[in-house]
Amino acid sequence: MQRLTIEHIIAKIQQEEIFNAVAEDYSFTLNIKSYSHYICAAVHDGHQFRKELWDNCLHSEYDRWYEEDPCTKYFVENQPIVLAGRDSRFEYDLNRDPDNAIYEDAWGKKLWREALSPEEKNKSLNKHNAFYQVVNALIKKLEEIHQRVIVYDMHSYNRKRWEREVPVINLGTSNIDNERFSAFAKAWRDDLKQIKLPYDIKTTSAINDTFQGNGYFLKYITQHFKNTLVLATEFSKIYCDELNGVIFPEVTEAIKMQLKPILEQHATYFYKNAK
Repeated sequence: MQRLTIEHIIAKIQQEEIFNAVAEDYSFTLNIKSYSHYICAAVHDGHQFRKELWDNCLHSEYDRWYEEDPCTKYFVENQPIVLAGRDSRFEYDLNRDPDNAIYEDAWGKKLWREALSPEEKNKSLNKHNAFYQVVNALIKKLEEIHQRVIVYDMHSYNRKRWEREVPVINLGTSNIDNERFSAFAKAWRDDLKQIKLPYDIKTTSAINDTFQGNGYFLKYITQHFKNTLVLATEFSKIYCDELNGVIFPEVTEAIKMQLKPILEQHATYFYKNAK
């Protein structure tokens, strides 16, 4: 893996180079094995948190981990293009617009002892901006090559927070072009049911059940690129004990290995049939 400036990453994309990079400030990674017509992204996978913010943060490391999406990069790391955040959403949230990317409170609890300074905020927002510069360059290049592109926007959510039965996998589609793309969302929902999990866990999937797909990452791409479909795909945290932070590797491995052919099959279906 190379450590590269944003400018260097974008130059490599424009030249269609194969590379595996971490941003110079270590805020995100981008691995391109081939310039395929589909991307996998895990914007909330990151857990790192700037040391200068530690003493000012009222949330514990576990509090932060609980609301992040651990393992979402791992699920798709064997795909041709993988873009993943490394910083915690508690520093800045890549799935929120710049004006709302830095939390004042988080899930009903005040986040900072003292308000962040403009300098502290700008340091984080510069990373947010750099990430989206790369997103823009990458989608632009892929649309140039393939005309139509699909992005699998991987997330997770805390199932034990809900007081009802929730799907193992939820797709949020309220902000996609449903007139053109709803059939591909429904096919993706149905394809995901094929995943077989350990301990006879039944894989259920639904559309707009727990979340509706209101994230900025999806909205940004949808607004700037009319021929790219983003499918916000949320796994409930069946792969860990969300209350004590233990990851179940046999479940994460099952998801990763079975997701690969299912995702490739769906991406091919999209490419051949999208208008």
